[in-house]
Parts: sequence; structure tokens; C-alpha cells
Amino acid sequence: MNLRTHLILVLSLFFVVLWTNAEGQQDNGSTHRFNGPYSGAYLDRVAFPIGGIGAGMIALEGTGAISHVSVRHKMDFFNEPCMFAALSVKGVENGSKVLEGPVPKWKYFGRALTGRGSPRTSYGLPRFSEAAFTARFPFGNIQLDDPDVPLEVKITGWSPFIPRDPDNSSLPVGMLEYTFTNPTSGIVEAVFSYHSRNFMAMNRQAEIRPLENGFLLFQPGSEKNPEYEGYFGFFVEGDKATVDHCWFMGSHFDDFTLLWETIEKGLVRANPPCDGSAPGASLYVPFELGPGESKTIHLGIAWYVPHTTLRYGQDPPGITEEGCGALLTHVPWYAGRFADFQELVSYWKKNIFSLRERTDKFSETFYQVSLPDEVIEAVAANLTILKSPTVLRQTDGRLWAFEGCSDDRGCCPGSCTHVWNYAQAIAHLFPSLERSLRQTEFNESQSEYGRQTFRATLPIRPASHDPADYLENRFAAADGQLGGIMKIHREWRISGDTE
Repeated sequence: MNLRTHLILVLSLFFVVLWTNAEGQQDNGSTHRFNGPYSGAYLDRVAFPIGGIGAGMIALEGTGAISHVSVRHKMDFFNEPCMFAALSVKGVENGSKVLEGPVPKWKYFGRALTGRGSPRTSYGLPRFSEAAFTARFPFGNIQLDDPDVPLEVKITGWSPFIPRDPDNSSLPVGMLEYTFTNPTSGIVEAVFSYHSRNFMAMNRQAEIRPLENGFLLFQPGSEKNPEYEGYFGFFVEGDKATVDHCWFMGSHFDDFTLLWETIEKGLVRANPPCDGSAPGASLYVPFELGPGESKTIHLGIAWYVPHTTLRYGQDPPGITEEGCGALLTHVPWYAGRFADFQELVSYWKKNIFSLRERTDKFSETFYQVSLPDEVIEAVAANLTILKSPTVLRQTDGRLWAFEGCSDDRGCCPGSCTHVWNYAQAIAHLFPSLERSLRQTEFNESQSEYGRQTFRATLPIRPASHDPADYLENRFAAADGQLGGIMKIHREWRISGDTE
């Protein structure tokens, strides 16, 4: 056993003994085995991040719902817009369901607007009676079951995660795969559909635009608020989709009432984009399965928010913002890599299946290790941080991070050296990103006297070392700065670059 493996085992044992029951027994008698499926009450708080490194995220819940939609370069923990998949099996009573398990009971009361019946959600629509979630990072797998539905249903959510390929692992994209299997002796006809309100809307200028085999939620920016500009697209890859770009524009709940009527009857509705702001949009894919046949519908997603208001840290005395040689606000890496949303989504469509194959290779290799299940689950769960808004990647490719996230923003900025000093995954999985942290520490964050600020600026630029500018400039983080020296040696050993 090498030292690294020994340390992992020791740390894992420490956390495991804190559990009152290593099998995680709930009050209702159900149990969860580490690295195994989550079901019952264990599903209630599962939120599996999907997105790129430093690119924002959505989260696939254990039930199949989408929440934590955080694509505007900050955590938006309670952002659960009305977006959902549905299935309608023709000729079957109660055969129309939202493709999710039961809504967790904690969502019904105590959250904003629950006293008014949780408007603008799909909570009141029929769902599958059972769900089970299994994490195989970066894949989240959900099995849905219901006695009314004569199909076996599996959902797989993922986004590219390929060690030593940081660029493809930083794409603001994801994929939701819905697999249907017919275990019966007859033919089953059904309609898959996906629906969303325009959750990118910041004002009445928002639109829903056409996208090849899908639809695009769009919010324009302005001279005053360029950061409003944002795109979020849904498309079907491999099947022909019929698109309703504009739900019925009535009053009160007319749009949603008529939407469910369309779903429940197994209809397919096509509408062109409307002038101005639309309530929401849908796409439909009819399909037929013979006995024993299976079909997977690939729902691609992509987002693009090129501007932010993010800026952290003080500039050196006497230096103007413009004189620091950096952009005034953070610009995400993907906005430098792709000129616009269309270029991004074209790249994603072209490379979906090759990126899936490479991502799957990492996942299979990782889960074949002989470490205890407790260790595997702990490591995999913490890797999801790399897909959260805790991590940003600026336009030149360099990594920058918070210590963590609050409900609506990052907490404790600046790739804090006495926090990130102890991270291990990035150095081994994405060594070029880890080296970018050293680049910042020993250049922009270091004074002419060799003192390093332990919180880097954003955009990354020369930092002020004047205590009058920032209280924390009075202190140095010995563990962070000395750790940086040790990690320079580690990075050299990993890279093998002696030039």
C-alpha cells in the first residue's frame, strides 16, 4: 500500500466512524449501502451536478427533476425552474406521467411561495411512483417504476469529464438520456416530450428562439446590463423532434393547463416562435417499441452567458483598473473559446458521442478500483465540486475558485491558498489547471519581497499588498505559501517537464 492510498483510507475511516450507522439506516427502516442505489427517503436531497469545470451547472435530482440551475456564474441553490420531461403511453389509463419520481415532501411547505400552492412548478402533475438513483460519476443514473406504465424507464445524466483534457471537461453542456424498454408481448406507442418556461428571462425582452431539433431560451443584454445576455438550449440528437415554441398565451394557469392536456392526450403540437416573450416551449418525439425493444432519446443541453459582474480584490496603490492589464470583470473560459452560442452548440453536437465514450472510460476505470465502497463514494462525491460554481475558469484558461458556496453566491474568494492547498484531485486529473494556480500564486499574487496574498484577484491581475486596502493583506498564510513550494515540486514530478 503506497502512502497516498494509506492516507485516503485513514481519512475515510475517520469520517465513517462519525456515522451512527455505517449502513446509513433511516428512521423508516430503509437502508443505503455506500456506493449503491439511493431510494426512498435517501432520494430527498440528492442533487447531482452536470456541467463543465468553471462553467456553471444544473443538478439532476435523485427523482429525475432538474434543480440548482446555476448558469450565471454564481450559485443559485434554490433555483428550480419549471422544466421537465414527460411520457404519454397511448391507450393506457393513467399512462401519462412526468418522468420523475415522487416530489420530496420537504418541498411542499417552508419554501418560497409554497403557501400559495407552489405556482410555476410541475409538482401537481402525476409522476412515477418509485425512483432509485445510482451515482457513477460523472454519470447519474435513475430507474423509474410505476404499475400504470408498461415500460421500463432509465434516465442517465452526464457532462464531459476527461482527465488531462481540461477544455472538453469545461464545456457548459450536459446530456439527459431517457431509455425506454418494452418488457411486454405487445407493441407500445408513446410520446416523449420536454418542456420548459424561459427561466433565462431577466425582463420582458426575453425570447424563445428556434434551435435545430429543439428550442433556445434567450435573454438579450443591454449597454447598462450586458451581463443579462444568456442562452440556454434544448435539442434532441438522433431523432426528429416536433417543437412548440410558444405555449398558449392566456391568463392565470391557462398555459400550463393546456400544456398538460396536450401531454395527457399523447398529442404532438407544433408552433412557430411568437413575437415577443413566450410563456414556455416544448419538444415532442413520438416512438413505437415492439416486444423486448429499447430506445434511448438523447436530450442535449447547452448554455452560454458571456458576461459577468464578478470582480474581486484590490488593485495596487496608484494603479487604475485599466492599468492592471486585465479585463474589468470575469469572462468565462468558454466565451473566449466559442464566439457565440451557435458555435458552442455546433461543437457539442458534433462531438457528443466521442466525448461520452471518453468520459465513460474514466468512469469505468474509477469504479473498478479495489478501495472500500465508503472511500469510492466519498471521493466521487467530492469530485462533483469541480462541476459546481465553486470553481471558475477565466478566459485565458486559468483556474480560480471560492472556498465554497452560499445559497446565492460564492463564499470566500480567491483560490484561498490555505484551503486549496489541501486539494489533491485537480493536480492528478487536470495537472495543467493545477499549474495555473501556481502561476497565479508566484506571479500576480506575489510581491517583490516574496510575500504572497492568499486570496487571488479576479480577473487575475497584480494584487495589492497594502494592508490599508484589504484587512486580510495584513496576514500571510504560511501553510498556503509553503505548500505552494512543495506543490511546485509535485507539479514537476507529475509533468516531467524539466525545461
